[in-house]
Amino acid sequence: MEEDNIAVGLDIGTTKIVAIIGKTNEYGKLEILGMGKAKSMGVHRGVVNNITQTIQSIQQAVEEAESVSNHKIKDVVVGIAGQHIRSLHHSDYITRSNSEEVIDESDIEKLINQVHKLVMLPGEEIIHVLPQDYKVDGQAEIKAPIGMYGARLEANFHVVVGQVSSIRNVGRCIKSAGLELSNITLEPLASSEAVLSQEEKEAGVALIDIGGGTTDLAIFKDGIIRHTAVIPFGGGVITEDIKEGCSIIEKQAELLKTKFGSAWPGENKENEIVSIPGLRGREPKEITLKNLSKIIHARVVEIIEQVYLEVKNYGHEETKKKLIAGIVLTGGGAELKHIKQLVEYITGMDTRIGYPNEHLAGSTEVDLSSPAFATAVGLLMKGLEAKKSEISKTKHKEVVEPQANSKKSIPVEKVDRKSIFEKWADKFREFLDNAE
Repeated sequence: MEEDNIAVGLDIGTTKIVAIIGKTNEYGKLEILGMGKAKSMGVHRGVVNNITQTIQSIQQAVEEAESVSNHKIKDVVVGIAGQHIRSLHHSDYITRSNSEEVIDESDIEKLINQVHKLVMLPGEEIIHVLPQDYKVDGQAEIKAPIGMYGARLEANFHVVVGQVSSIRNVGRCIKSAGLELSNITLEPLASSEAVLSQEEKEAGVALIDIGGGTTDLAIFKDGIIRHTAVIPFGGGVITEDIKEGCSIIEKQAELLKTKFGSAWPGENKENEIVSIPGLRGREPKEITLKNLSKIIHARVVEIIEQVYLEVKNYGHEETKKKLIAGIVLTGGGAELKHIKQLVEYITGMDTRIGYPNEHLAGSTEVDLSSPAFATAVGLLMKGLEAKKSEISKTKHKEVVEPQANSKKSIPVEKVDRKSIFEKWADKFREFLDNAE
């Protein structure tokens, strides 16, 4: 039973690979048993471009987490991101053969399966099909149609699509690292688990996860995910700009950015200077902090404007779609000084930095309160949630089987949505096994 209670989140990022082992304590909080971190060598903009190096980095992170926690890692929950991810909106309907019977989860399953048959561009596959709202016989804005009468069941869907080869490469790396893939999810969805509250999701919020290679966006309204996007820029591009603008090496550029960087040039005085040792006996370089923040500011503005364009495309300016809770920034890029103020200035929306520590137990020894670990913590939460629902399903089966004729309760819909996703994950695992 102890084994059942433990899950592992594996965040394969562009700059780092993080493995976190944890369990839920008696108060429902996350207790982190161990964490391993490795420099990500074979990932570019969220997509694996060197299998061997990625496998080595995964093994390094996993081994470190195992030695800290004294627990052997068998299976992991993985997030997928990358510039190949796109989303679309789709409406579909089914006509029920017997309108005398109430709508049950099999009808919803049939409708979702129909969406899965959508014809995609060559090489693309549907990752998530997320129902937004339903219509029953023309009656709109129904959140949960289970238990209602109706002949025609219609729904609006948010469909997330990705490239099969990119997803398959992630699976390949995990398998070759000697691990099982217990679940796979979209990274912005995982980050949202870790840093957003239910109230924010209800009120309307845009989660911006600024990673090393990509910036992920997830928009929630009325508790439902409404829009997702992946922008192929992140903290790495800022480092690249500093490297080129100041003619220094990448390591020094990264250090300058994290130690002295600011997204707001106005706060640095002209005479604030950092001296960087020259390469192999050359003269040291002197860089003014004002110049440094000008370089950072230019690129951050570009990233935020791209994200804000996506927020506008969703329809934030319409009264019904207004995001009352504003923006939540997370990911390593959210640690940049004054980025919150800059985002507020550009978008005019309330902004806060999202830390994943509200779900962590106080006794957690490993420091995971940095926004850089939001995705990994979210993946771990997804893994624990799946294990919990598996256990409760088994218990539920044992209890419920004798009363097969009893009325169905409405919460079944949640289990159903998950089971459809689990089916997709199973299909994906099968697909990987066949590719051996």
